Amino acid sequence: MTAQTDHTSANARTLISVDAMGGDQGPAAVVAGCLISAEANPDISFILHGPEAELTALVAKHPLLAGRIQIRDAVGVVTMEDKPSHVVRTGKDTSMWSAIESVRTGEASVAVSCGNTGALMALSMIRLRKLPGVNRPAIAVLYPSSNAQGFNVMLDVGADIKADADDLLRFALMGMSYARNGLNVNKPRIGLLNVGTEEHKGRVELKEAHDLIRAHEAEAGFEFVGFVEGGDISGDKADVIVTDGFTGNIAIKTGEGTASLIGKRLREAFKYSIISRLASLLAYSSLMRLREKIDPRRVNGGVFLGLNGTVVKSHGSADATGVSAAIKLAAQLVQNGFNDKLAARVAAALPKEEPSPE
Repeated sequence: MTAQTDHTSANARTLISVDAMGGDQGPAAVVAGCLISAEANPDISFILHGPEAELTALVAKHPLLAGRIQIRDAVGVVTMEDKPSHVVRTGKDTSMWSAIESVRTGEASVAVSCGNTGALMALSMIRLRKLPGVNRPAIAVLYPSSNAQGFNVMLDVGADIKADADDLLRFALMGMSYARNGLNVNKPRIGLLNVGTEEHKGRVELKEAHDLIRAHEAEAGFEFVGFVEGGDISGDKADVIVTDGFTGNIAIKTGEGTASLIGKRLREAFKYSIISRLASLLAYSSLMRLREKIDPRRVNGGVFLGLNGTVVKSHGSADATGVSAAIKLAAQLVQNGFNDKLAARVAAALPKEEPSPE
């Protein structure tokens, strides 16, 4: 399991392992994200993985990071084009491998990477291994919603394109644990994504999952609201949206594209005339609040669930703000003891072994 940080000492810090080389913005953005996080949270420190000389020069520009960052030399870089199988076979010298290894050995509490999602998941599964009872790990994200907490948990969003009924049940249990520990929702409402809310609709595995999740509702302590539709992902009907990785990945990419389009169209509209420019000045504070609510960077970070260790996947195009958001999420989960609680929740749902005959 993930090593837990002792917060009883004033000098104790949560140690976060960060892959500095995976993102589109390069290591400078990752170091800048660490700086933002260090300024906001004195209880965290970092192990930064990548070429030592390059990272040392970047870190030296920020005195606040002195004593807060250890650098681990890793000359190899996993690119977005690399196949996961190739990285698993030949990637021992990469910053991604090194970052995950720090979690595997218990040195760091959590790993954060902006790199290739498939490679990161493959390495995480090989090095950290799956929790007992988990057939397929899942990637969970926080999706902006109209719920009181401001977000819904959605999973899977791309760990695997397939999911059978039993997998979807495990996703529901892991999503429930994430909602409790990441959003402080005491009794999460779980919805199963489908093409309609009627119980006769959908694929066979969805109908089977519907009955399985319903059967665990009382014992696990969540509320199952049944099938939900695409419009409920950002709504207030459920706190956790369960789906397979193929559907979930398309849904979040669509949401990110829609948020980007709304921002672009608003900027165009307010530049249309002198009056519209004046209106934008008068509405500036309201526009900034809207931007903050729909800005994908501020909820950046997909969590790999179902592994013997916590891994947070930051968006590949994340800037310093996005990297900082992923680090903030990682630190929060560690400080809540999230992975141990998730493991206990999944284990509790396993079929009880029958006593052996005398």
